[in-house]
Formats: sequence, structure tokens, C-alpha cells
Amino acid sequence: MNNLSPFPIVLDDLAVIEITGADAIAFMHGQITHDIANLPENAARVAGYCSPKGRLLGNLVIWRADNPQTPTLRALIKADIAESIVKRLSMYVLRAKAKLNITGLSVLGIHLARNAQSPGGANVPKSGEASLITDIAELPAKPTTWTVIHTSAGTWIAAPTADPRVDRWWHIASDSAVSNSGSTVDTAASSDSHPEGAPGNGTNIEAGAWQTGDIAAGLPWIVAATQDLFIPQTLNLDLIDGISFTKGCYPGQEIVARSHYRGTVKRRMAHGWAEGAIESAPTRLPAQDIYDAHHPDNPCGRVINAAYEDRLHLLLEVQLSDLESAAFRLGHANGPAITLQALPYEIKAGA
Repeated sequence: MNNLSPFPIVLDDLAVIEITGADAIAFMHGQITHDIANLPENAARVAGYCSPKGRLLGNLVIWRADNPQTPTLRALIKADIAESIVKRLSMYVLRAKAKLNITGLSVLGIHLARNAQSPGGANVPKSGEASLITDIAELPAKPTTWTVIHTSAGTWIAAPTADPRVDRWWHIASDSAVSNSGSTVDTAASSDSHPEGAPGNGTNIEAGAWQTGDIAAGLPWIVAATQDLFIPQTLNLDLIDGISFTKGCYPGQEIVARSHYRGTVKRRMAHGWAEGAIESAPTRLPAQDIYDAHHPDNPCGRVINAAYEDRLHLLLEVQLSDLESAAFRLGHANGPAITLQALPYEIKAGA
């Protein structure tokens, strides 16, 4: 990354949903692809929520909230699908003692450079609320991905990173921090006017830097345009510990398990860069077709996620057989060329 922000980045493309009640954990265990019943107190997990046909309607980063009063789970999800996912899940609560809602909690992304000069092995941002700065100074360097730390200021989750120089953390405000201050941090440094983050798009540069970090780390996000298009393995969820193949049933489980055990996963998620004249804003690219210039008549894949930082960064769905030979193009056979980049894990047909 070239434009690492030293300030907290407001991630308003993410929402926080909450599941509370005596049956909250058992209910979610039966709905999503990961083993929530055995979710550790100090760890988050990425998981998918599927249709009965095994296609992803959404994916989450989910953890146990710090609530001594009642079992509570919280999860990050793309904001444009949060309402529909909460509504759909709520339909299946039935007699379970569980309640779902979208919280008003803000989500921040923070990059911390790894070095030995500052507390916790990190460069501490010089802007923001005092409690946030205190927390940052105490964060561990080189944390295990998905580590969860609860403090009075909120919850910290170690996000995946492909850059060995940088730790990436999500910060979700605590309820008390929101009620006491009305906001979690002085975000002026990250929300002042910015040059456009991409051709034809007003997204700020810092948000683009965070999203390209997710893309480089091989962390996909389902958005409204890509709902019900992909099975979890196509988005590599099985390669980033996003699927349990030993837990009980959940919607779509039979299809997901069959693809796993029969080794029939033929399409996977790849990482690429596109340069040149990009006609659409990154937020409009998910689900757009990908073409192979050698076989221009029909699309060969789709865009999963896109973000702009110096160039257009993409996660794309492609056939495994095309990875070595295809000349990928964005949008049409003569569109901008896509140059594949390595992911931090091996892409393979079956887990």
C-alpha cells in the first residue's frame, strides 16, 4: 500500500448487526457456515450465510460481544445488505429466544506500521479520542488474524493483512463510548475533503486504502449486486477458515459439503489489478462481467469486489483452468487488462 493513513478511517460501508438472547449462539450456529457454538471468546470468524441452494446471500465477520447480561453476538456486514439479512434471519427465529437488530455502532479501520519505536510495536496515530489512543498503544504487534480484544472504548479485531509491514485492525465502538461522547473518534482527519478515490467516484482515498487491503488479503465481501451468485468455496471461504465441514446443518449445507467432498469446485476467487480508462466507479463494479480476450464471445467470470488506490484493485471470480492462460479484461473483451496478483494463500480446487 502506498497511501496508508495514520488516522482512523471511517468504514461506513460496513454495518454492525447484533444477535442477543438465550438462544442467540445456537440460532446463529444453525444459520451460517462456521461453528459458532465453539467460537472462542477472544476470536472472530468469517462466515457465510447461504440460500437453500448454497449460494451466498451475505458474509460476516462475527464474534462474541462483551455482554455479561445475556449471550450476544455481533457481526460486521456490508451496509447495503444488512437490513435484508437481518429481516431474513429474523423470519427463522420462530420460538428461539433470539433477537436481531442493526446497531448504530461505527466501524473504523486502522493501519499500524510494525516497528520497535512505539508502544505495542506500532506507530500510534496522533489524532483521535484519548481512549482510542490509549488502546492503540496497548495492542499487540503482529497479532493473530481474527484476534478480538475488548476494552472500555470498544472492540478491536485483527483484520487479515497481506503486507508484512502493517497490522490492520477494525475498531467497533462500545455502547458506553457512543453514549458518553456521541462518537468514537475525531474523524476530521479522515473525512475532510479528499481528491476523488477513483475515476468517476467520490470515495475518499483512505477508504480505498482500507478496501484494497481487504482485497490484497483475499477477504471477499458480498454486496447487494452479488447476492445469490456464488457458493462459499468460489469466494475462497474454505481457504480462510470460513467454513466448518464438521458442524451440523445450515441453509445450503448439503450443496456446500457436496462441492467440498467431491472436489467439484472449479471456480475460485483471484486478485488482480486493472489500469487504464475505468468507466465505472468501484462501487458499481461488483457482478460486472470479466472476459478473456482470447475467447471474446462470452464472459468468463465476474467482479466480486473493487477498490481504487493508485490503480483499480479487484477480486474476481474465474475458472481455475483460466488462471494460467487467460487474458482477462474488465467489462468487455477490449476492456482494461487485468493483471493477476498473488493472494496470501494458495488457490486450489478442493479443500
